[in-house]
Amino acid sequence: MSGAHHHHGHGHHHDHHPADFGRAFAIGITLNLIFVAVEVVYGLKANSTALLSDAGHNLSDVLGLAIAWGGAKLAARPPTKRYTWGLRSSSILAAMANGLLLMVALGAIALEAVQRIADPQPVAGPTMMAVAAVGIGINGVTALLFARGRKGDINIQGAFLHMVGDAAVSAAVVVAGLLILWTGVSLIDPVLSLIIAALIFWQTYGLLSRSVAMSLGAVPEGIDYDAVADALAAQPGVARVHDLHIWPSSTTETVLTAHLVMPDGPPGDGFLSALGEMLHDRFDIDHMTVQIEQGDADCHGCETG
Repeated sequence: MSGAHHHHGHGHHHDHHPADFGRAFAIGITLNLIFVAVEVVYGLKANSTALLSDAGHNLSDVLGLAIAWGGAKLAARPPTKRYTWGLRSSSILAAMANGLLLMVALGAIALEAVQRIADPQPVAGPTMMAVAAVGIGINGVTALLFARGRKGDINIQGAFLHMVGDAAVSAAVVVAGLLILWTGVSLIDPVLSLIIAALIFWQTYGLLSRSVAMSLGAVPEGIDYDAVADALAAQPGVARVHDLHIWPSSTTETVLTAHLVMPDGPPGDGFLSALGEMLHDRFDIDHMTVQIEQGDADCHGCETG
């Protein structure tokens, strides 16, 4: 822009960092490892391949919790000269990995259910049902540890869904076992498993699609791009807004950059500070970088997005 003056402004807030779920991860991993060991012991004693295979499935949950915990820990690391944003986006990658792991686990559940429909197996014995009942308790308690963070952080949501999914599958084993003993219809077990797998798939698909979108720098859900652009354009002295970009830097933090064409310059020293407060309070945007341009308000050839 010929003859234009450029000013840069920055604003950020430090009150939106993810909550520390380290204790929840430690408890969840410990409980599930103990449960895996119990399933292996009783599976060998009862010569139950079902218990042994479920132990392998629960071991994948330990891996899922470890991935989510690792992502959260990496996201908290400070910036460096090489990684100037730190490793905040690790939480996005962890959520995506957890979504993929959940999909694999659901595929295994669905495959086993279909095989049992084609080749019905004897009803789960008392040992299997008792162990599954313990699984409901362990996975339910672990899920509750992550319940408060599942809506604000998709990485924590991934851990939550893992535990809820396993609690539901364990509940299906107990309920199906009782219903089969009562009715004698062996198909109840695999059909109920497929229904639960379908419900968990719906939730997991949402987690996976959101994490992929975040990894590609999409505007976070809940933020209206046009509303942000209008709010910036409505500020005193702003003639035009261009090069507006909004993207997640982690599963809990959002960044904005924009160019504001202001022919007469900012109206006062507090303009950028007030702008940052407005973006944070109205749109939950944590960090802004704004370039103020004095000159041709028409800005021919500038990007609009």
